[in-house]
Amino acid sequence: MTRPGAVLSTADLRRPRVAAAALGEFAAGGYHGTTVATVAQAAKISPAYVFKLYPRKEALFVAALETCFDEILAAIEAGADAAGDESPDAVLDAMGQAYASLLRDRRLLRMQVHAQSAADIPEIGDALRSGLQRVTLFAKERSRADDDAIQRFVAYGQLCHLIVATGIDEIPAAWADILAHGIRHPD
Repeated sequence: MTRPGAVLSTADLRRPRVAAAALGEFAAGGYHGTTVATVAQAAKISPAYVFKLYPRKEALFVAALETCFDEILAAIEAGADAAGDESPDAVLDAMGQAYASLLRDRRLLRMQVHAQSAADIPEIGDALRSGLQRVTLFAKERSRADDDAIQRFVAYGQLCHLIVATGIDEIPAAWADILAHGIRHPD
């Protein structure tokens, strides 16, 4: 956290902008399919400056993934704040609805999918687990639900990812109806 009255360096000011650009680019192309030069172009800076801010591509991807989880946590916190009552089920439901609204923004969904596919890279796997930890512990603390309810909350979110990412809810088949039954996402 920055001290009040502290002056941020140019690098400190640019890191969030570069991480946001990286989120968009990595979400579109994945870890292996996105170059640092592509991120630099999106951030309107040189690749050399990106490497000054993030010395390795893994660090840049991790910054993008952390930005993704920051956006998710902000949304589910707002959902929890808007819950109709403070019962664990009501809070989890409100957080789930807020998360479902995020699925319109395919960047966040795709970023998580790409992180899962690159989780064998130690830094990325660690960052993915850290993000999941943040979401899980926030849901637990904020809702005061039991562990089984938190597990269902996270599992339901992963099922929503699968349905949206693969378009299962648009397939007119019995197996697809089973998976998507009762699950609706905002348009």
